[in-house]
Amino acid sequence: MQRKIIGWLLVLFLQVFQANAQELLPFRNTKLSFEKRVDDLLGRLTLDEKVKQMMHAAPAIERLGIPAYNWWNEVLHGVARTPYHTTSYPQAIGMAATWDTNSLKTMADYSAMEGRAIHNIAIKEGKTGESYLGLTYWTPNINIFRDPRWGRGQETYGEDPFLTGMLGKAFVHGLQGDDPKYLKAAACAKHFAVHSGPEPTRHSDNVNPSAYDLWDTYLPAFRELVQNAKVAGVMCAYNAVNTQPCCANDLLMNDILRKQWKFTGYVTSDCWAVDDFFRYHKTHKDVTSAAVDALIHGTDVECGNSVYIKLLDAVKQGTIKESQIDISLRRLFLIRFRLGMFDPPEMVAYARAKQTELESDAHKQQALKMARQSIVLLRNQDRILPLSKNIKRIALLGPNADNRIAILGNYNGTPSRVYTVLDGLKDKLGDKAEIYYEKAISFTNDTLVDLSLLKKKLEGMDLIIFAGGISPELEGEEMPVKVEGFSGGDRTSINLPANQTRFMQWLKQTGKPLVFVMMTGSALAIPWEAENVPGIINAWYGGQAAGTAIADVLFGDYDPAGRLPITFYRSDSDLPSFSDYAMTGRTYRYFKGEALFPFGYGLSYSNFTYSDLKFPSGIKKGITLHLEVKLTNTGKMDGEEVAQVYVTHTGKELHAPVRALKGFQRIFLKAGETRIVKFNLAPPDLSLVDENGQSYQPSGNILLSVGGGQPEQKMISTSNVLTKPLVIL
Repeated sequence: MQRKIIGWLLVLFLQVFQANAQELLPFRNTKLSFEKRVDDLLGRLTLDEKVKQMMHAAPAIERLGIPAYNWWNEVLHGVARTPYHTTSYPQAIGMAATWDTNSLKTMADYSAMEGRAIHNIAIKEGKTGESYLGLTYWTPNINIFRDPRWGRGQETYGEDPFLTGMLGKAFVHGLQGDDPKYLKAAACAKHFAVHSGPEPTRHSDNVNPSAYDLWDTYLPAFRELVQNAKVAGVMCAYNAVNTQPCCANDLLMNDILRKQWKFTGYVTSDCWAVDDFFRYHKTHKDVTSAAVDALIHGTDVECGNSVYIKLLDAVKQGTIKESQIDISLRRLFLIRFRLGMFDPPEMVAYARAKQTELESDAHKQQALKMARQSIVLLRNQDRILPLSKNIKRIALLGPNADNRIAILGNYNGTPSRVYTVLDGLKDKLGDKAEIYYEKAISFTNDTLVDLSLLKKKLEGMDLIIFAGGISPELEGEEMPVKVEGFSGGDRTSINLPANQTRFMQWLKQTGKPLVFVMMTGSALAIPWEAENVPGIINAWYGGQAAGTAIADVLFGDYDPAGRLPITFYRSDSDLPSFSDYAMTGRTYRYFKGEALFPFGYGLSYSNFTYSDLKFPSGIKKGITLHLEVKLTNTGKMDGEEVAQVYVTHTGKELHAPVRALKGFQRIFLKAGETRIVKFNLAPPDLSLVDENGQSYQPSGNILLSVGGGQPEQKMISTSNVLTKPLVIL
């Protein structure tokens, strides 16, 4: 017994001695720079340990006291996929519809603090090696939503490079924080680059964009996040560009990202994307050649578990040098050090985040605010909206009327409670009104009720609200869905499913007032509804507070001011081939037809008037343009307006967009209030891209438009648009 006690004490002594010895190592010395500490750590690792640290699930290095770490986490619209309840904000496309960079930054700030709290719990429980508990978030998705059929377009900030860049930058600033030493969390711009479906072929697709489209459309948002937002990470895409897989692409990875943009952060592959080199792209003969090529092109982390392990053999065989692995390891550990993972919690303010951060009152209020802000009023014939709170009998019908899945979108967290449209109406009206709820039909084909019985029930109703659209059950990432209008996560048609239109036509015949509450992650073609349904709001996938926000808008407790971040086309015939990445005829910037609802569009219950647009008649190249306009709320209701600035280059010989957004502000004005709104357009905002992808500022005339939407659009709008010429000398 005495020997056992002595042995136990000896083991305990050795453990304490080892722990103390670890604390004395230079990489633990907080007085040294992160760079010196990382160099010391790398010098202590074996080759085997180094290679295993390049997997997304990096194992512990127990002899150095380094815990396991999993790089894979998601925070698309709130911390996602964790075992804890978290705040769920509107889906990314809905957040884009707010056109509010301040809201995006606040949302990201709150989400980072919830993530910190979860990570702190994981540290205490020894679970840092599990997915969705770390501080490296693979968000935001800043791919351009070039085609509304793409099922993952809901994850983006829309079709415009400028809007995407500004919202993405705000998100990164909020998530990563402003501490001069430590990152609150690490954002990751994805998917680099030229990636937006189709989903079923993404692992083998090769895209050959022109230099013009590459630099005019597909790269600006990434450049904004890398160079100006200082995003910590970048994720390379599944597809190939110009025959090379993105994660081993000379142009994208070595030339643009590292050389031209001087990106010093880390790059992760998309999950199992390096496997695609030899499985689907057929550009590499085996696993080892794929691993080596991805590494030398700067892919630092393999999201996967079977390819990068071959780097061990590659070094031993002399195919690559260990120093090449050290380059990636240095980037990876610098991120972990900047996150404070090797410093005492008392030195890192974020490391003291408590579980009370999860679903705090402030976070829930921000989710409600953004759900309200995201709602776009598309049609309001004869001012059917807002509804009177004195209404006594409402029929609420449709597949999204009480759908908790649709509200949360994809890449979502799990809040403690979500509010559907039905919940929102009940909370709003209480026992003052009768609400008759019936799902009535499915999304795509089935009628679930006896229409004759439903007709009798509707005879006693004062109003019908149809909550339809589509759902993340139908559109999303690589889904096994194949029903009419949908395939593999994408859409084969942008039309609202025909059964829903037929049902609304039947509802219209009852003679009852009809309001359409539409939920979607992408543009829907609703030509019949746009002519025949008097009230239409688009509520996207609005997050946990969607139902409350919808009720607030319907009954006038909130003036809707959401604006479309994508073009709503009239029909499938407006669209080029889904697999064609050329921008000709795509998005408001290059589409020359008449949209059903244009990019930037949205109505209000109030009225806003622009006047006294002022800026010089001419400026020299390289000079920032300062402009201002007077904005007045001429309506009877307090509300918000989204002032938008568009630039149109008029030279016929120029290759240029029809027009391009170059400024926006979301502004609250009380009824009768006037404010001077100012914008600054830097030389890049007045520049174009030539056929070689080079930016230049042309001389000659351009048109500047400021207002509540695009100029020269046939739209029923409460806003007007002022346009004046400018000469670039």
